[in-house]
Amino acid sequence: MFAAATKSFVKQVGDGGRLVPVPSLSEADKYQPLSLVVKKKRCFLFPRYKFTSTPFTLKDILLGDREISAGISSYQLLNYEDESDVSLYGRRGNHIVNDVGINVTGSDSIAVKASFGIVTKHEVEISTLLKEITTRKINFDHSLIRQSRSSRKAVLCVVMESIRTARQCSLSVHAGIRGEAMRFHFMDEQNPKGRDKAIVFPAHTTIAFSVFELFIYLDGAFDLCVTSVSKGGFEREETATFALLYRLRNILFERNRRVMDAISRSQLYLDDLFSDHYDKPLSMTDISLKEGTHIRVNLLNHNIPKGPCILCGMGNLKRETVYGCFQCSVDGQKYVRLHAVPCFDIWHKRMK
Repeated sequence: MFAAATKSFVKQVGDGGRLVPVPSLSEADKYQPLSLVVKKKRCFLFPRYKFTSTPFTLKDILLGDREISAGISSYQLLNYEDESDVSLYGRRGNHIVNDVGINVTGSDSIAVKASFGIVTKHEVEISTLLKEITTRKINFDHSLIRQSRSSRKAVLCVVMESIRTARQCSLSVHAGIRGEAMRFHFMDEQNPKGRDKAIVFPAHTTIAFSVFELFIYLDGAFDLCVTSVSKGGFEREETATFALLYRLRNILFERNRRVMDAISRSQLYLDDLFSDHYDKPLSMTDISLKEGTHIRVNLLNHNIPKGPCILCGMGNLKRETVYGCFQCSVDGQKYVRLHAVPCFDIWHKRMK
């Protein structure tokens, strides 16, 4: 009866699918802000999840005795009064009948009236909580953590907001025939047929809540999954290994990229160095004819054709020259081709 009323409330109020109805009146006080609940999928046939309350809060599973400083804000949400007609042949009607034990002889429907009055919303200051958890760690020795970690289907969640009644409220059901005027009797002791049932519950009863899932890392750090895209759970050993390999791969790629950039810059430097002299007119002052030094010569005068410079071949542009040196030899060749300036001087400085 209570579960049917809270489900109807969540269905009508909405909130983008984040609100979860409280399943039982006896557990309503366990869905307070910063309380911990366990989220578990029923089976592959049922897409909805089951939320189970726990006697612990977020502080209980953290290392240290420091209290959580995030505050809780409250405000009035709405005034809720609902009357609905439920068929006995549906799943919801059967659930209500089994829950309250109402006499349904000769009836085909149930009238349900929920009078919650003004309901209030209590929510955690998310920005303050997110700043605080960056310095906190999970206590893996806590019994709730050990039990949740052993199950791959269980996800720990933190209650971030709860919706409560502001005054004493009542729920009533009446069995009747669809089409007739439904009657509502609150605690009618003179109803021998048992066709009417009613319950009254106190003020400040939680009727709905919303949660953020927790994702817990191997080192004890944890994140709040503030969006529906991110999922909670525990970091597994294999997940951490894959993450490490992925980081190592990125480091190697970055190192190779830097090496290739350095090679490219050095090659561009050589190209620029040579290109500064290629178009300069050659004069007699450019050619050193000192005694005992290697001499620049025009290879065409010795019937040697024009060819690529031995140094300019290192660059992207393989420039050709008619000059060279007979005092040097490379790969069995009794001469080398070298631009008069600057390749000739650079080559012989390197040979020294």
